[in-house]
Amino acid sequence: MARRLPRQAVDPRIELLLEILDQAFDRKGWHGTTLRGALRGVTPAQALWRPGPDRHNVWELTIHAAYWKYAVRRRLAGEAAGSFERKPSNWPDIPEPPDLKAWRKDIALLEAEHGKLRQVVSGLSATDLERRSPKGVWTYAEEIHGVAAHDLYHTGQIQLIKRLMPAGTAVERRRQ
Repeated sequence: MARRLPRQAVDPRIELLLEILDQAFDRKGWHGTTLRGALRGVTPAQALWRPGPDRHNVWELTIHAAYWKYAVRRRLAGEAAGSFERKPSNWPDIPEPPDLKAWRKDIALLEAEHGKLRQVVSGLSATDLERRSPKGVWTYAEEIHGVAAHDLYHTGQIQLIKRLMPAGTAVERRRQ
């Protein structure tokens, strides 16, 4: 019988960072609504509604969050940025036409970028967590924690925008 090599244990900090990422994005957390949960039931028309002139809408916040998951992932993987599928990168334009198909595609982009980020984070070592990003400002651990905080920040904005929508445009709330 062949002897199995012991499986290398995952650093508990990486497990915690993955849990933080997921609680901010799509897993139950004590704080309440997640980013993915905030988008549930939002129609394209609702996603386009602005609370005021020169204010971001839900759609813009969604693809902005996808971009930052992409950017952090690329930093952690040591890859250059510049190939995000939407332009301009940080605050991509809303697609034309802004219909249900385009809205679903952008939600799928956000979900895919979250999955890719998780995959890179799960492959990091304990030593990697202490490395500094290419610009030398933040450690990898701080970048990961920061992108989770970024999700929560924009979740709050999205929830507020939904509450500010005029009657008739508000997201339908599920009956408990």
